[in-house]
Amino acid sequence: MENSHLHFNTSIGVQKPENIRNKDQACPFCERDQLTNLIAVDEPIILLKNKYPVLEHTFQTVLIETDDCHGELSIYSKEHLHKLMRFGIKHWLDMEATGCYQSVIFFKNHGPLSGGTLSHPHMQIIGLDDIDYKEKVTHEMFEGIVIAEEEGVRFTLSTKPRVGFYEFNVEMDDSGYQERFSDYLQTAVHYILNNFPFKATSYNLFFHHIENKIYAKVVSRFVTTPLYIGYGIPQVPSNLEWMAGELQRIYFKE
Repeated sequence: MENSHLHFNTSIGVQKPENIRNKDQACPFCERDQLTNLIAVDEPIILLKNKYPVLEHTFQTVLIETDDCHGELSIYSKEHLHKLMRFGIKHWLDMEATGCYQSVIFFKNHGPLSGGTLSHPHMQIIGLDDIDYKEKVTHEMFEGIVIAEEEGVRFTLSTKPRVGFYEFNVEMDDSGYQERFSDYLQTAVHYILNNFPFKATSYNLFFHHIENKIYAKVVSRFVTTPLYIGYGIPQVPSNLEWMAGELQRIYFKE
């Protein structure tokens, strides 16, 4: 039976460690010899079962991206970036291919406004027993102004954002990993954290697997607009063409 809402177990939730705001809290991902329920390891990348499975009727895993607690996707070397993305996408698609779940989500939180609790770089892959996230996904969510396109990979700025304002999209065929896919993701994150016209410290990265395409949506995070919270109405800013041009000027002009 399909469901429309995830149920959050608050008794487990209150036990979760949190150091994204409280820097004095020890980082459990740095204590690598204490980690349990490992699924796959490609040093320094680790996939393991989530110790605090707060979402009921799911299988929750955590992908620890690096052994550097102060690392961040925008500054990874190309070698590590591609190693990480190959690893993450493979295990996400493998979990999806088991057929054990209605759908499998793969995402990353970064920063105090992202919804995350730990600052150590990590992602999550979660199998949903009775929710199909694809039912709420449309192709127009990933359409937009083309910033760059190469080797069958497209990088755009949404003209019909899902939540509103600034959402970057990267797409490739699911037939094989393309390094340009991750290069564009890294560019979007670097722009948000370093060259955004508004001071930004937080973002989310969401992966989608739809009709033989893999999409990634990079969303800069601020306080969510009340029009979306109250009415589900996204807003489209008037400076999208300017922003797309700025990205091209900063990252793609020789």
